[in-house]
Parts: sequence; structure tokens; C-alpha cells
Amino acid sequence: MTWTVYLSGEIHTDWREQIEQGAANAGLPVAFTAPVTHHAASDDCGVAILGAEDDKFWHDHKGAQMNAIRTRTLIEKADVVVVRFGEKYKQWNAAFDAGYASALGKPLVVMHQDEHAHALKEIDAAALAVTKTPQQVVAILDYVINGHLPGYTDRAQAAQ
Repeated sequence: MTWTVYLSGEIHTDWREQIEQGAANAGLPVAFTAPVTHHAASDDCGVAILGAEDDKFWHDHKGAQMNAIRTRTLIEKADVVVVRFGEKYKQWNAAFDAGYASALGKPLVVMHQDEHAHALKEIDAAALAVTKTPQQVVAILDYVINGHLPGYTDRAQAAQ
């Protein structure tokens, strides 16, 4: 079985690439999906396809609706949803994605640093794991997919 993992959240660092490379290095049977991470394309998709808007609200509204088609579809198809909250920006869309995944009963893994723990306490409470690093996410995927836990399962295999 190939697992589908949706990677939601901040777009200004290479955390997605780190998870993808870590999963590839571990030989995990995982296919990754994500929102459109080109910021301008994501913001302007609605007006670029459906026509310009004079009011910024409607400009943003068109883009949000088009992005929701992708986001909802990919989260619904995901086996696991990973949501990263970065250090710099308010990621309301990431919080919405976490809530949507949780409402669908999707296994949710959240990634953020300690300084956001209070602000994200409700999201953390809905998550099945709260991590700080892409490496922890890869280790979780390796464990849940293969049952591999370094220092434990390798000893059991060596004893066989």
C-alpha cells in the first residue's frame, strides 16, 4: 500500500522537501500532496482564471474558493495530514486545514516550535502527534507504516 500524506502549512521554508527526502531515504511507500506553494499563484489564481476584481475582498475570495477545491480534495484523499506552523506568519489557512482534517477523522500530525504551544493548544489537542522537526515526522511515518522504531525493532530483528 502507498500512503498519501498531505503537507499543509507554511510555505517559506524547505520543511516539505526535508520530509519528502527523509521518506525517500527511508524507502517509505509514501506519496505526498500539498497546496500550491507559489504564494502569488495561490493568491491570484481566481482572478487569473475567472477575471479581475476591483475589490481586494473579491480578488481574495475567488482565489480562496479555487484553492479550497484542491485543499479539500487532497485532504479527503489523504491517509495522514501533516500541518506545519512556521515562526513568522499567521497561518490561518493551516489552522483551517488542521480543523478540516480533524473533522474528517484524518490522522493529524502538527509541527511547530514551543513558542506557539499556547496559541495552538486546541489544534495540538486534536492532533495524534505534535512534533518540532521534519525528522520527527519521517520517524513517525516509518513507525506507523513499517512498525520500525530504531533501538527497539532492530534488536528484535537481530535476535531472529
